[in-house]
Amino acid sequence: MTKSKSKKIGIAAALLIASTFAYNGAFADPEAQMPEQRTQGDVTYVSGGVGQDEVNAMEHAKAKYPLSMEFVQHAKPRDVYIANVEVTVTDKTGNVVLNTTTDGPYLLADLPNGKYTVSAVDEGGKSIVKHVNISHGKSEHLLLEWS
Repeated sequence: MTKSKSKKIGIAAALLIASTFAYNGAFADPEAQMPEQRTQGDVTYVSGGVGQDEVNAMEHAKAKYPLSMEFVQHAKPRDVYIANVEVTVTDKTGNVVLNTTTDGPYLLADLPNGKYTVSAVDEGGKSIVKHVNISHGKSEHLLLEWS
């Protein structure tokens, strides 16, 4: 085999391998990239969104959860997503139904129908409080932004 022919075969093999990886990444199952689901009392939730694959998976899955939350810090030249946010969700009678620290900038929660108060505290100790009403068949999204 000539040196030129060997080089062409090597290039063809490299292109085949690269295209295989590109194909597998393009059609990867979003569910496979989801962070682990957790349960606290009656609430099932997922926290994460680190890396584009996890973000895509969580965006794909959020329709299955009545409540999705996104955590952002205002910054220049542009806002940044934040993690390690302490989140407490209480029901209308003040009972804590979820108390966790986020693993990424997204939190999806499967809450029963009802009125809730969401308290979120960033790493600097600044808090945000929002109210949300979860009703059957409707997804709610909270964007929690710190300045």
